[in-house]
Amino acid sequence: MQGAETVLSIIRERGRRGLPLERLYRQLFNKELFLLAYGRIYSNQGAMTPGVTTETVDGMSLAKIDTIIEALRSESYRWSPARRVYIPKKNGKKRPLGMPPWSDKLVAEVVRMLLDAYYDVRFSDRSHGFRTGRGCHTALDEVVSVWKGTHWFIEGDLADYFGSLDHQIMVSMLAVKIHDGRFLQLINRMLQAGYVEDWRWTATLSGAPQGGIASPVLSNIYLDRFDQFVEQQLIPEYTRGEQRRSEPRYRRVEHQIAKATRHGDRDAVRALRRLRRSLPSQDPGDPGYRRLRYVRYCDDFLLGFAGPRREAQEITSKIGGFLRDELKLELSESKTVITHATSQVARFLGYEIRTQHADTKITRGRRAVNGAIGLFVPRGVIRDRCARYLSQGKPAQRGPLLHDEDYTIVAKYGSEYRGFVQYYLLAQDVFRLEKLRWVMETSMLKTLAGKHKSTVAKMARTYKASIDTPDGPRICFQVTVHREQGKKPLVARFGGISLTRKRTAVLTDLIPIMVTTKRNELIRRLVAERCELCETGRGLQVHHIRKLADLNKPGRSERPSWVHLMAKRKRKTLVVCEQCHQDIHAGRATTTTRK
Repeated sequence: MQGAETVLSIIRERGRRGLPLERLYRQLFNKELFLLAYGRIYSNQGAMTPGVTTETVDGMSLAKIDTIIEALRSESYRWSPARRVYIPKKNGKKRPLGMPPWSDKLVAEVVRMLLDAYYDVRFSDRSHGFRTGRGCHTALDEVVSVWKGTHWFIEGDLADYFGSLDHQIMVSMLAVKIHDGRFLQLINRMLQAGYVEDWRWTATLSGAPQGGIASPVLSNIYLDRFDQFVEQQLIPEYTRGEQRRSEPRYRRVEHQIAKATRHGDRDAVRALRRLRRSLPSQDPGDPGYRRLRYVRYCDDFLLGFAGPRREAQEITSKIGGFLRDELKLELSESKTVITHATSQVARFLGYEIRTQHADTKITRGRRAVNGAIGLFVPRGVIRDRCARYLSQGKPAQRGPLLHDEDYTIVAKYGSEYRGFVQYYLLAQDVFRLEKLRWVMETSMLKTLAGKHKSTVAKMARTYKASIDTPDGPRICFQVTVHREQGKKPLVARFGGISLTRKRTAVLTDLIPIMVTTKRNELIRRLVAERCELCETGRGLQVHHIRKLADLNKPGRSERPSWVHLMAKRKRKTLVVCEQCHQDIHAGRATTTTRK
């Protein structure tokens, strides 16, 4: 049996060369692929969440993988319907989310790896969503680096994309390169598995389940045809000319400056130079020059157009027609808008985007900022983020954290602040997050003061520290937990981040890499065939917990041996035999040695 890394490398090479895939279904019999898939998704937040059955990642075993493979081999494997829940959206509405059983998640991850290995190398460079090494920052960086001189932004959003994906079109797209009827049938059955809501089963006649592990790669495959339409038809049609023609008024003023210089008239030269700075050097309305640019992140896309608004409306109409006729998708009327790039702002991936113009700002002897794309933090985003830590307009303590350790409180605030700031480091006005820093810092200190029945000033003096950063010494708040000899202390930190723009900041999506050079530590423990409690090697299963804090549940008079072992190792998994696993869930004492 070939290793998982070898299989994925072969598939990726065939994708790079454009060769079709045959007998792909046989790869689902590869145990190494399932072990790799398990190592990638066992720590996901939803791994311990049950679907329509009680099955979760807890109790995972090699025997379960063998059972799944045997069902796939006999073509008797059937996808279970997902348990549907709803999560709130920013606009107050709710988005449906599917919760499949653990076995389906595992098979779906293997399917995702196989599809991703083949198609990722074939996707457009303008597609940035759910791809290895790409993400929101790479999409935004492309806009800033390439789109200079844009006149109009076309903001595109698909209405109910994940619920509108046509199954027949999806399978037909896959069939172009995947010549394996059994694999295509497996995908089709996954799409049509349905969902359960209020104990009623409902068929899914269209769409890909949001929350499904394979949905992101399937959505990219589905919209790859749209990427090709834009790149191969729209962009060539609306791109022409090497450069804009010269502006006659600008050239005329330049000749006047040269003449005044020859005559030694300095006052006239200064006045003419001021006039020249108010004029464009090239004709912005040149009918022989057009540029159309495009970037997509999942179902959100943005086009930048240098040309008249009339043609921008034509482009929007052609996009809507293609999506409707070829992909059976509809543009969201409320979210698909055309904005003037200089006087208005476009919203894309949480940023405000506009073309800058400033005749008075001179850089290296020229108006370098004119036509350049600028990224900005939306004021409303800062206001909404601050509101999470305010009460009656003032920073307030967070009651749910009052009983946590100081380390946990500071780490919680620090991670929330750091993640938000790092996302907006590409913005030119990232300094506006100083208000958020003050609000969160005050809320954190009030929480610590409430916990210790103290004051904000005393907490600030206790935890204030200075650290060295690439931007120089920075003041922050820090909690250090010293551990036994030989182990580094645990450090939680809030602040210490410079609120200055970083043009090279990159934040890619947290998607596992396609190939790993060494096996996951949990997988090595599982295949070692040794119970970590009684040291037997029969019927091993993996005991999972959601978080380490669950080990310290109140009401437990004496901590069992397995709790001590997991706490000591700081692991949320424990490889045990079937009997020990039953003892753990039954609350019985586990045996230290079993023959």
